[in-house]
Amino acid sequence: MVIDARRCYGVQACTVACKAEYKVPLGENRSWVEEIEKGNYPATSRSFLPRLCNHCDEPACVPVCPTGATYKRAEDGIVVIDKNICIGCKYCVQACPYDMRFVNEDTGTADKCDFCIHRVSQGLDPACVEACPSRARIFGDLNDPESEVSKLVAENPVTVLRPEKGTEPNVYYIGADHTDEHDVVAETMYVDVKTHRRYEERR
Repeated sequence: MVIDARRCYGVQACTVACKAEYKVPLGENRSWVEEIEKGNYPATSRSFLPRLCNHCDEPACVPVCPTGATYKRAEDGIVVIDKNICIGCKYCVQACPYDMRFVNEDTGTADKCDFCIHRVSQGLDPACVEACPSRARIFGDLNDPESEVSKLVAENPVTVLRPEKGTEPNVYYIGADHTDEHDVVAETMYVDVKTHRRYEERR
């Protein structure tokens, strides 16, 4: 997936669509949008950073799962959870460096974005992509050089979340502001990150 942060206006349509698609319990999110405000008056800015599972090439969540419930599909690289064998031990929740997982209180199993497998298997876009009014989220096959996502990655400077973790994420950002309240720059300017989640501090 490619997220063009230049097009994101923080309307949270993607967040709402995802929660409706999966009946996500209150207080939890499979996908969400963070709001970043920074700067010293009058040089201030506000930007938005959509978040979801990165479906990494080297996912930290997979090797820690004691039952094999979390695995990466060979056919498309999507990282999924087999809820029939997940025991809700939270090892994967702790291992994910992007805070993308939670234990669903209704099912007792780990939960996260799965790119709406039930939709994409029928040729549809994920719910968040379909709901975005500004087309900030673009989904497709990165291995197909003719796909829109491949062309966007090839033609634009892209970034990923926390590259130092070595997980090789497959969600690419165009024009994203990754400023964090704990960055050195926050010592000289105002920086405020609103996660719009139960966990107010970005983790």
